[in-house]
Amino acid sequence: MSANRAPVLNAESGSFRLGMAWILMWVALAIHVTDEALTGFLSVYNPTVLALRAKLGVWPMPTFEFREWLTYLSVGIIILAGLSPFAFRNARWIRPIFFFVAIVAGLLNATGHTIATILGHTVDTVRFSRPAPGFYSSPLLIIASIYALLQLRRTKSRQSHSHSGTQRR
Repeated sequence: MSANRAPVLNAESGSFRLGMAWILMWVALAIHVTDEALTGFLSVYNPTVLALRAKLGVWPMPTFEFREWLTYLSVGIIILAGLSPFAFRNARWIRPIFFFVAIVAGLLNATGHTIATILGHTVDTVRFSRPAPGFYSSPLLIIASIYALLQLRRTKSRQSHSHSGTQRR
């Protein structure tokens, strides 16, 4: 028996809950992308980007054709899914990625869809019938993001020092 082997995961361990939060996050994102694709998200997103560029002179977000948009997001979700074992090990390097995904792709994204739904538009010139495309899955994104942030906070002191998943004692 080696003293350096990875800890055994059980349902009560922080690393297990962190890993499950990671899985919940990328599954919620996959559901959200499906929601956006089925409700015409790009018909709102692209005109919004173009309107903001016209108004501000520059806007950092690109416009997309449906196929490239769906491909980029699908590849991103597949990458997140592939990184799941590292979340279960509480690898130090995955934590900033997880914070970014939970806050930007989760909370801010879902909040944007919710605000757009309340207003019925993104910018003055881009209006749509309510709810906004992507709104239906926004509550799931918020729940997944909050759970992720809670698990990140709970596992902060137990993060792994190496790629092997060995945890500090």
